[in-house]
Amino acid sequence: MNNIVLIPTDFSEVASNAIKQAVKVAKFLKFKVYILNVIDKNAKTYLKKENLTVSSIDEKLNKIASEIVKENNVEVVTESREGSIFTTISDVAKEIGANLIFLGTHGKVGVQKLTGSLALKVITSSHVPVIVVQKRAFENVYTDIVLPITSDVGPWEKTKWATYIANEFNATIHIFQLSGKKIDDAVKQITGHFEKNKVAFTIKIADKTTNFSKQVVDYSTSINTDLIMIMTNLDKALTKFILGTYDEQIIFNISQIPTLCINPIKFNWEKIVTQ
Repeated sequence: MNNIVLIPTDFSEVASNAIKQAVKVAKFLKFKVYILNVIDKNAKTYLKKENLTVSSIDEKLNKIASEIVKENNVEVVTESREGSIFTTISDVAKEIGANLIFLGTHGKVGVQKLTGSLALKVITSSHVPVIVVQKRAFENVYTDIVLPITSDVGPWEKTKWATYIANEFNATIHIFQLSGKKIDDAVKQITGHFEKNKVAFTIKIADKTTNFSKQVVDYSTSINTDLIMIMTNLDKALTKFILGTYDEQIIFNISQIPTLCINPIKFNWEKIVTQ
């Protein structure tokens, strides 16, 4: 990784908000900003209809970059590339060594090319974490982060990411867990790791009788959190990452809280171990 934040843009309002939030994070971490426009079939059709050339896209990107540099004094690189958003974004992230991707979305139903349910395919194709951003503006960097825990299997990578982000931003991690001995044991291991790494945290246990994802969103809203962290699942064949209904409800939450989505690096999910 090369300390780079990648932001795909389709020049929509929500993509502009994703850029603004990504720039704040990049400036705080002293990272480079890389803005990408993917020219797919739909974009080509639009350009032809409006009698425009690819150079018009580059002009837009350069204008955005100039404004960012002027206002924030961060390094910005722009690129327009022909391809598919489902593969090109991930490919570019690998090529440039991006640490994070910021992706704008209107929600599960949307008309923009980088939004709606199409965003799920972008998320699950990425080898680096993706922060999904909606229209709501967030002025501050991350000070309060909600970490849902639903199982004793798989959350170790999420724990390490939570530790990294909490330390970088001096943030508090708010664990929101299901009840049960195995999960309680996992949370004990997680918090032990947090204590060793001087991460502030709180613990909240969910109500068994209510929809868990709704509880996560309601709790996150009540404490005015800046970020929710989730991890994708692997299908039974261990060949691809998938997001369930629970994940989608959090990603497209009605409070429009940014959601950090992590695809596990290891195909065999580990249980929490003491480290």
